[in-house]
Amino acid sequence: MNDDEIIRHYGLRPTDAGLPHIREMLRAQADLDQHDQDTELMKLRCLQLFNAGQLGDVLVIWQAKESSWDAHCSMDVQLLCGAGLDATKAHLRADGSEDATEAFRYLHGCEAAGDIDNFSVAEQAGGEPLTT
Repeated sequence: MNDDEIIRHYGLRPTDAGLPHIREMLRAQADLDQHDQDTELMKLRCLQLFNAGQLGDVLVIWQAKESSWDAHCSMDVQLLCGAGLDATKAHLRADGSEDATEAFRYLHGCEAAGDIDNFSVAEQAGGEPLTT
């Protein structure tokens, strides 16, 4: 599926029924060799998961972001925070996995650097798909 087909089928704010397929498509893209990944499609899928605002998707998005250098650079850290910044940090701390610890450290570092100043889920969700 290309960007237009994904948006027509799932929308930017997908229903709960579409989320498992979006996660599956994102994981499949993240598993590809970095030269075969379509980071624009990955970013779109991350935006859809961001808009769903489910804490269970934080690590799905993180793993996609960290799947290659291009993916890392293409996807803003704010995409991790669809449930809100504080809730995301608490979720990552409580998870305790290696991925969660790495994601928390990265998010905390970005926050300390001012990269997340004035973050708002509503404002972030209202814009175009995110870029770095």
